[in-house]
Amino acid sequence: MNRIGILGAGTWGIALSNVLCRAGYNVQVWSALAEEIDQLNVTRKNKNLPDLVLPEEISFIKSDEEICKDKDILIFAVPSVFMRSTVKRVKQYINDTQLIVSVAKGFETSTLDTMSDIIEDETGIDSDRVIALSGPTHAEEVAKNLPTTIVACCTNNDNARKVQDIFENTCIRAYTNSDVKGVELCGALKNVIAISVGISTGLGYGDNARAALITRGMVEIKRLGLKMGCREETFDGLAGIGDLIVTATSMHSRNNRCGILIGKGYKVEDAVKEVGMVVEGLNALPGAVKLAEKYNVEMPIVNALNNIVNYGKSAKEVVYDLMNRETKGESLFIR
Repeated sequence: MNRIGILGAGTWGIALSNVLCRAGYNVQVWSALAEEIDQLNVTRKNKNLPDLVLPEEISFIKSDEEICKDKDILIFAVPSVFMRSTVKRVKQYINDTQLIVSVAKGFETSTLDTMSDIIEDETGIDSDRVIALSGPTHAEEVAKNLPTTIVACCTNNDNARKVQDIFENTCIRAYTNSDVKGVELCGALKNVIAISVGISTGLGYGDNARAALITRGMVEIKRLGLKMGCREETFDGLAGIGDLIVTATSMHSRNNRCGILIGKGYKVEDAVKEVGMVVEGLNALPGAVKLAEKYNVEMPIVNALNNIVNYGKSAKEVVYDLMNRETKGESLFIR
């Protein structure tokens, strides 16, 4: 397992390429944007990771065929909205032995498919060769070689362990899990909750409100996940509460920063423009609303954010509505 192709040259794809190259693997990085590859070949730097100079051993390429050819592992590190088109573009070059890893987090709005679902649907590959890699992993910290933990999730534990093993000599400590649906659900929905937490911060609310939103946000995610057949312990682990905490509290988080700007009065589109990168929580929000309706699960924080983002309701009015909902017990299953 020493030849790795990374599809996507954003911050996470680039941070992973650096870590894996320095661990001794043969790494190539592909982007659909030719100018992005040209810049990387010249500067060896990603503009959003300005302190990271990438090793000369990493190859940056434009060829769909070359990024797949002779690789042991293909890592898809593209934004969720481009996952299907990217897989469709390269699937003819994927062979029968490669492990396929997704590090994207989100849903496809039209189908409610997760990233693993999309890969399996487009390629016909069995689920036991598709691994979801998730957890509290800011690219900005991985790029600095700071300690990080992650979950390699697959229905085939041997293949999850193979992905786990490639991080053995890096700053990343990997764990395994087999609850793919639960891990991917957490990865998508924690971004939605993180925007809500950011809005609270932007409104000037304090640590009490932040802690409440993180805690009750995870209740909503877990409530939905259990209805969907996921395992409860997944939500209490790194891909669940671990990823939610870091995404909802760190200024590295695009979702948190976007929420702060919205709370300060920015229009949603202006907040996204100010962040300057993909805000996955906004992409996942429509899917979250649809899933709540499909499984008849009440998700007041998710719906509150939807009212702000898609219906123009004021953030302060939404907070008032949340605080004045009917009183009830704290049990996970009490709405």
